[in-house]
Amino acid sequence: MKSSEDNLFQPSLERAALLLALTQTREDEEKLKKELIQTHGFRCGVTEIGGTVSILQHNGKLTNSVLSAAFNTGVIAKEPKKIHALVHAALEASNSIFIHTNGNTSFALKIGLATDLDWIAVAIFGRSSLHPLSEHCRVGLGYMHL
Repeated sequence: MKSSEDNLFQPSLERAALLLALTQTREDEEKLKKELIQTHGFRCGVTEIGGTVSILQHNGKLTNSVLSAAFNTGVIAKEPKKIHALVHAALEASNSIFIHTNGNTSFALKIGLATDLDWIAVAIFGRSSLHPLSEHCRVGLGYMHL
């Protein structure tokens, strides 16, 4: 039986997606993806996106970026049920990102994706700002059954 201390180092899909979204360099990102794939068998992907609320949310740029990253990295196959689950997980994660924002607010976001082929997690981390002196961090997480 594993101790609770061992579980700290056994990332769940949600933690894996969050950790991917929190990486600061491409090197750290690649190292983490390799570890998650080899150690836990997770399929992983990362993308970055920026723009205003009106472009990211209302024009679907965020959803399209998440779908492209998932297809291009092999996180999911182009199958209706998997696409549906990914879109819902991305929307769930974006709810925490876009809450209480002005349409002109600018965002710089990093998105982490992780799946074990049964479930998918989408994590979004980044900064938002209406003015350079008002910048702050935001984080969102979505989790859905494939």
